[in-house]
Order: sequence, then C-alpha cells, then structure tokens
Amino acid sequence: MESLWISLRYFNLYRIAVAGLFLGVVLVYDDVVHLGSQSMSLFRACAVTYLVLGIVFDAVLRNLRDRFQVQLSFHVFTDVAALTVLMYSSGGLRSGLGVMLLISLVGAALIAPRRLNYLYAALAAIALLLEQGYQVLLHDAPTENFLQPGLLSIGCFAVASVTGWLAQRVAANESLARQRERELETQMRVNELVIEDMHDGVLVVDGEGRTLQHNPQARRLLGIDVARGQELERLIPGFGRHWEAWRVGERAPIQISADFEVRGRDLRLRLLETGTEEDLSVLFIEDMTRSREEAQQLKLASLGRLTANIAHEIRNPLSAISHASELLAETRGDRDRERLCRIIHDNTLRLERLVHDVLQLNRRDRLAAERLHLNAWLRSFVEEFVANEGIPPQRFVLEAVREVHVEFDREHLRQILWNLLRNAVRYARQEPRSVRIVLGSFADQVELSVIDNGPGVPAANQGQLFEPFFTTDSKGTGLGLYLARELCTANRAVLEYVNDGAGAHFRLLLRASPVK
Repeated sequence: MESLWISLRYFNLYRIAVAGLFLGVVLVYDDVVHLGSQSMSLFRACAVTYLVLGIVFDAVLRNLRDRFQVQLSFHVFTDVAALTVLMYSSGGLRSGLGVMLLISLVGAALIAPRRLNYLYAALAAIALLLEQGYQVLLHDAPTENFLQPGLLSIGCFAVASVTGWLAQRVAANESLARQRERELETQMRVNELVIEDMHDGVLVVDGEGRTLQHNPQARRLLGIDVARGQELERLIPGFGRHWEAWRVGERAPIQISADFEVRGRDLRLRLLETGTEEDLSVLFIEDMTRSREEAQQLKLASLGRLTANIAHEIRNPLSAISHASELLAETRGDRDRERLCRIIHDNTLRLERLVHDVLQLNRRDRLAAERLHLNAWLRSFVEEFVANEGIPPQRFVLEAVREVHVEFDREHLRQILWNLLRNAVRYARQEPRSVRIVLGSFADQVELSVIDNGPGVPAANQGQLFEPFFTTDSKGTGLGLYLARELCTANRAVLEYVNDGAGAHFRLLLRASPVK
C-alpha cells in the first residue's frame, strides 16, 4: 500500500509541474504560443487554480494517508476539469491540450482499481463532448468537429482499459516476486543456520581450487582463522592430486576415504559439482574422530550400565576388606601375615580407585559450567598439583599467548588436567621444563596442550589410548584417559592425541567465552 501512496505523490508532482509550466508560458510569452488564445484571463485563472490545488494535494498527501481511492478520484476530477477549461480557453481540441487528458488517465490507471478506470475515462469523454457542444452552441463551431472529440473519447476508454490491464499484470508479478523473495530469504536463512550448525565442514571452491566460502566448522576442523581465498592444497596437504584428477575426469560425485591428517585430525572428504556457470564445487569435510567416538559410545553403552551396577555392588565388601586388613596389621609376629596384609591393603586401594573411576562415568552429565579465567586458573592448579604430588615445580612450564576465558565445569577440568599431568610426569624425563602446558587460541576456540619430553605413545597403541580399561601400567585402571575424554564431551570440548613430536602431546579444544 505504501508504494501506491508514493506513486500518487509522484502523480501529483507531475500535476504541479504541468500547471506551473502552463502558467509560466503564458506569463512570459502571453498568447504567442496560442495558449489562452480564446480567453487569456480564463486560462491564467485556471492555471493558477490548478497549481494551487496541486500544492494543496501535496500537503494533504504528506499529512493524511487515508482513503486512497477518494483522494485519487479528487485528483483525477481536478485534472479532467482543469484540462478541459484550459483546452476551451485555448480554442478547443485544435489547441492539442486534449492529449493531456490521456496522460492523466494513464497515470490514474496505473494505481487505481480497474472499475474506477472506466469511471475516469467516462468523465474525460463527457468533458470532451461537453466542451465541443459548448463550442458549437456558443461559438457556432461546425458540428462535423464532433468526430475529433469522439475519437479522443474512444481513445480515453482504450487507454484506461489497456493501462489498467497492464498495471494489474505488473502488480501481480510484483506480488509474486515479493512472495518468492520472502520465501528465498527464509530458505537462505534456514540453510545458513543448518550449515553453520553442521558437525561437518563445508567449503565452496572455484574452478582454480581456491576457497570462496566456508562454514565455522570447516575453519575449526582445518585449524585456521581464515580459509577464504586459500588453495585446497595449502589447507589440506595431499589433496591437490585428487582435486586435479577429479577436474580432468567426468566430475562425478566422489568420496575420498583416504586419511588426510590436518592438525592431528583424520578427515574424510567428499567433493560435489554444483552444476553452475561459475564452475563451483562443494567440499564436505567429515571428522572421522567424531564418527569413531559415536560408534564407541554405542558399543560401550551397555558396558557402562553394567560397570555402574558392579561398582555399587562391590563397594560394601571393600570396606570390610579394608577393616580386616587393619586388624591383621595389628597382630604382630609372622612376616607372611604382614605381607598378606600389605597385599590386601594394596588391592583394596586399587579396587577403590576402580570404583571411583567407574562412578565418575555416571557423574559426567552433572554439569556445572562456569566462566573461567584460564590463565589464572592454570597457575593455581599447577601449584596445587605440585604440592599434592610432591613434584619439583621446575619440571613444569606454562606458556600462554594471551589472556583467555572458557566455559567449563571447574571440577571436570581439574580431573582432566590432573590425569594428563600425572601421565606426563610419569613418562617425562627427570629434568627441568620436561612438561609444558601450552595455552593458545584462534577464532572462537581455545587450545590447551600438555606436552612432555618422554618417549611418546607408540604408534601401535595410539588408536587404543581412549578406550576403557586399556593401560600399560600394571597398577592403573585403564579409565583415566577414557574418563577425561568423556568429561570433555560433556563440556562440548575435544580431547585428542597429537602425533607431532618426540614426546606425548595431548590437546584440549575448548569453547572460548566472550569477553564481558
């Protein structure tokens, strides 16, 4: 509706311009151009009135947006009346001013309902015929001159009809275009939300192998801040030859199952042709680590329920065993008895650790995330770890690029890092700075790494690191790293092993908390 009011205002500006032009011409040139040749005073008075009414209409349009058809009808009636009087005062149809009525009818037909178009055409035809009749009755004009106003009247109806039909077609197409635009905007918004929240990365690539667009997950999986404008070979080393082979082939959809390791992640890539003139392709990046984790979750679901029940069942006998071992220790004399007491006590402690770790699996969903200043928290945590474990503080070094904040459960993060640091101390060399805690960030992600200078994890064992009950320590339960990864998953973080050096490198990928 707003567009109709704007069109009506432009229509009125045209009316003001025409009235001003007529008035200016007769004031400057008098009757040289034959305007007002029959009655100059009437022509001037009508032109002034026409101009004043146009200005009044403009003021009304600015302040009153109501009753559109009524205002439009007043405008058209004014045009018909004013142009008819101007035409009469200039000598009738021979002045050529009758054509101006057609322009007014066209302007009205563009914005008026079709039924009103015929009303306006009828008024214009009646005005033309009345003006010619007045000329015949008072000025003895030939009756044969009725042919011209008759033809012009027919033209008024033809112009109103054709213009109204075309205007309706334009309005219908415009309405359809707006509807399609809204549907397209809605679809594009839904697609953007889906693509941004996908677990898989998406890259849009041009014909030269350069990235044009990407979603946030692609940036995270590739471990870069900006991917736009970079070549695929640089983003994914080793993928260039597959890209070239696909380019020179039939370009059928392909899925590359080979392992492409990028920043410690195993990625599976799938390339599709868009079929557009711009020769664009879409590359889907799937994190195989996540897929393996999902498969592992399904496989271990029943095991988790079983072990939780076992843990509750064996906790009560543990207290009896521990109490019996203490009573045996009070009995002096026999060395074998002391040795048996020590065995009972050690196994009791081991079972207690096992029960504790198993119960922690059921508590991983009891999340109390909070905003942590990670730099300050790490310093206090290392001090606590050193004091409790009796380790020289010189063996640890904290490297931080800048101040960062994360959203994480404080107790969960403490358990994860305690486990990682204990493993690092066990396998690192006994020397200063043998365990490094490196804190960095890029985009909206924070990297927290624990790196030691020990022998690292053998390649044969890396695939089993985070499996439950897998351990190379005879006194361990095999649940430490598995529990650490479970706690990371509960906090929407990632714990992974990075095989990028001589020692062991465990990396946590956490969500950065916005600065408040």
